Amino acid sequence: MERILRAAGAVVGSAVGDALGAPFEFGPPGAFSARFSEPGAGGEMCGGGGWDPGEATDDTQMAVLVAESLLERGGLDLPDIFARFQRWASSEPKDIGLQTEDVLTNGMPWDLAAAIHFQVNQRAAGNGSLMRASTSAVHFAAAGQEATMEAALRIAALTHGDRAAWEGTAIFHELIRVTFEDLDPLAALPDVLALVHPDHRGRYAAVLAPGWHPEQATEFNGAVWPCLGSAVWALRTTTSFEDAIRAAIDLGGDTDTVAAVTGGLAGAYYGLDAIPARWTQPLHVPLPGFDGRVLHLPDLLHLAERLIDGPGMRQASQPS
Repeated sequence: MERILRAAGAVVGSAVGDALGAPFEFGPPGAFSARFSEPGAGGEMCGGGGWDPGEATDDTQMAVLVAESLLERGGLDLPDIFARFQRWASSEPKDIGLQTEDVLTNGMPWDLAAAIHFQVNQRAAGNGSLMRASTSAVHFAAAGQEATMEAALRIAALTHGDRAAWEGTAIFHELIRVTFEDLDPLAALPDVLALVHPDHRGRYAAVLAPGWHPEQATEFNGAVWPCLGSAVWALRTTTSFEDAIRAAIDLGGDTDTVAAVTGGLAGAYYGLDAIPARWTQPLHVPLPGFDGRVLHLPDLLHLAERLIDGPGMRQASQPS
């Protein structure tokens, strides 16, 4: 498959999953299929819960901000990404994670805000860095395994002080890179897990194991490891993009993010053409704080095309 189809599939697929899952957030398991019992019948971009039909949430909004920073700054400029996040957070977006909001509004500098939050609260393993990783995963895939995983760690650390969140984001980055090489990301999991920090490897090995089911999760899927595990489970146990998204949303809980992560993986795996047009046509991504801009499908496709050219690895503004 052409690389651009996988790249566009990852970016658009994540946004589609986000928009489809948003109306069902914190709802019970099976709510999506209960409402849309016949796959392919249409109407799934229904909106609700404060979201318009096809409207993407903070998951995709932050992914776009990361993408535009990478492109406009010619590589990884962490202070610039953080500043964009702050501008967005101060504009009263419809949704923002409690932890992310605190980090972005606590007045601390970009390289201390998340770490200080973690020191104070001792809880920072939410899925808020994983949810926005589709665009950075596409951008750094061409740079190789070490570079893409390192970039994931650094971007995640902007808002999440717990290394567990960094490692989950790095696994996602590497799975996207492997898929771009026309390899099976599920078969690559043992090798990817070997790269995870030893303190977190066991936890990720459990949720990414072939026999694991989301019902076995010991934490809510708003935590990073069951969120990633649920997305991988959805990809492993289905045979199409549409079925993977349906399975992810039917888990209930943090449906927009689980479906966004699933959509990124499944979109890269199956390619752009596997994403139903009835889902992509109403898709739109508002960017609060950025002059009323709203991105639509052509904008996301253009973004993916630019991202796939790969990074100019600016190092000056990265923490050690």
